[in-house]
Amino acid sequence: MSQAKVDRYKEEKANRKKIMAREKRNHVISVICGWAVVVVLVGWAGVSGYRKYESSRPVETVYVNLDSLNSYVSSLSVTE
Repeated sequence: MSQAKVDRYKEEKANRKKIMAREKRNHVISVICGWAVVVVLVGWAGVSGYRKYESSRPVETVYVNLDSLNSYVSSLSVTE
């Protein structure tokens, strides 16, 4: 082994805890980001599907007779 390889190995061995911690942190961040992307995509697909379903349903129309309310409001007198 050349002296450069020996020196590199000793340096790597001395910093192994830091290197392993950095690799573990990067792995955890990658996993979290990956799951976040999956959750966003599934949520987006669910919302899009729900909107499509709701738009395909028939619109419910409600008719209200407001004659009695209109007659009551017109019978009120404004006094200042």
